Amino acid sequence: MRKPSLDDLNIFIVAANQRSLTATAATLKMTIATVSRRISALEATLGVELLHRSTKGLTLTPQGESYFRECEELVLALDQRISDLDQTLYSLSGPLKVMAPVNLGSGPLDAFWRHFIDRYPEIALTIELDNNVVDIRDHQADIALRSGPQKDSTLIQKHLGYIEPILVASPSMKHPLPSTIKELQACPSVAAKMFSDWLLFHHDGSQHACHKSHFHISNDMNIVLNLTTSGAGVSLMPASMVANSLQAGELIQVLPEWRGRHREIFLVWPYRRSLSARSKVFRSELIEFLSRQSWFHAAD
Repeated sequence: MRKPSLDDLNIFIVAANQRSLTATAATLKMTIATVSRRISALEATLGVELLHRSTKGLTLTPQGESYFRECEELVLALDQRISDLDQTLYSLSGPLKVMAPVNLGSGPLDAFWRHFIDRYPEIALTIELDNNVVDIRDHQADIALRSGPQKDSTLIQKHLGYIEPILVASPSMKHPLPSTIKELQACPSVAAKMFSDWLLFHHDGSQHACHKSHFHISNDMNIVLNLTTSGAGVSLMPASMVANSLQAGELIQVLPEWRGRHREIFLVWPYRRSLSARSKVFRSELIEFLSRQSWFHAAD
């Protein structure tokens, strides 16, 4: 036997409460003929008459009364859940949790966060910054920025583009600025712990593994930036982190023909989860913002 549809059950519940085909049609924004046809289809599926039709309106049959008592609470609760889900998925009002690497989310994206909350004031942002790759489902995040492709096959991954690490130093550094790779080898340097092995790429396609003993090392790239700005040495840092310092003249680029390995940037979200309207506008706004940044090379 064919199972009754949720829509037909909902029409029956409304009709039983309204006691009128006309009122039911108005409530559900349907025609009277459609309401009557759908109730008849439900009765045919169940093999019983649920409602008496008369000039005075609708009345429940004994079978209809029993069926109504069994179904009303469940159908209305499910209908409310569906309505709540629609609100979650399609509304631009509500929560949005985003994860990102610390040194991209804080600093390079400061202007983006300000722009986003100004344009979408009804979206309640939760921004969680972490350099460790953690499962966004465990953290109940909607969407995440990631550096490099992810091994998790249950994530949808959208490649946004890449950021180039570049060599920078303070113009006030006491040691002479290097003009060759050989001179770089002898120059004092500051490095982030995670980027202490410098593999450099020349614009002509050649590459050089710069095995150096760095004078200062930190696990925080903001400290590396501060030490480099103070003149402690040359550092290899993402262009996104040093763009403002370069513009202000606090840093200058060293050996501009050389670059570090590209830092590929991805947006990821769970494969089996529908993107909410809030996640979608976040994605489009972020892509638009990144495309305007001098330090970002957008994907085709």
